[in-house]
Amino acid sequence: MGFIYTIANQKGGVGKTTSTVNLGAFLAHYGMNVLLVDIDPQSNATSSVGIDKQAVRGGTYQALLEEGNIRDYILRNPKLKLSILPASPDLAGAEVELVNEVGRETLLKRKLLPLAEDYDYILIDCPPSLGLLTLNGLVAAVDGILIPVQCEYLAMEGLGDLIATIERVRRVISPDLTVRGVIMTMFDSRTNLANDVVEEVKKHFDNKVFESIVPRSIRLAEAPSYGVPISLYSPGSIGAKAYQELARELLLGDGHQLPEV
Repeated sequence: MGFIYTIANQKGGVGKTTSTVNLGAFLAHYGMNVLLVDIDPQSNATSSVGIDKQAVRGGTYQALLEEGNIRDYILRNPKLKLSILPASPDLAGAEVELVNEVGRETLLKRKLLPLAEDYDYILIDCPPSLGLLTLNGLVAAVDGILIPVQCEYLAMEGLGDLIATIERVRRVISPDLTVRGVIMTMFDSRTNLANDVVEEVKKHFDNKVFESIVPRSIRLAEAPSYGVPISLYSPGSIGAKAYQELARELLLGDGHQLPEV
């Protein structure tokens, strides 16, 4: 069975989609069979791997709310060595429609569990909110939640709400739900503030903070507009090296032997 991780933070602009796509790309670089699952109506993960979200005819909306085989909606990009269950603007209506679904909080988990036999890693990219879609993402995080935290003053703002939500999900639905790790993003080594934020987050999360820290990078910001991850857009950049190290750290922590690449 593969690992299922959800990348979540209800605060926008913290590098959530960037981390999902680029971590997935480097896991694939190390030979893992990776599936990205985009449950954000903004469809940024979908666009970031070169898919026109307006042209998506089947994806997470259909997988969640319509009958049929979820595998029929998965797209494979051989160049990126990645698969994705894409999102489309239709997904914006899912929050309302899910309200009337029986077992609405566990719907995504039930759909994805059979796929864990096909993939080494399934990474779920959540919306920047704590609605029903994100709740589905949290419940589906069989192996834990990855939380990107921006290395800026307001980084801790709203983090308490996310942790409280995780605690509620653990108490009511998924008693084994855990935080797998915290990814520090947009780190600017020129400022004392960035270092202070990292230390403050480490106080709150103890050994859950990944050693690999993602720097603020123009290359990382540019890559999505070209529809490729940083591993292809600028493989020698500091952003690429950071996500490669993050992938290595995750793989080793999950008990994998790293292949020579």
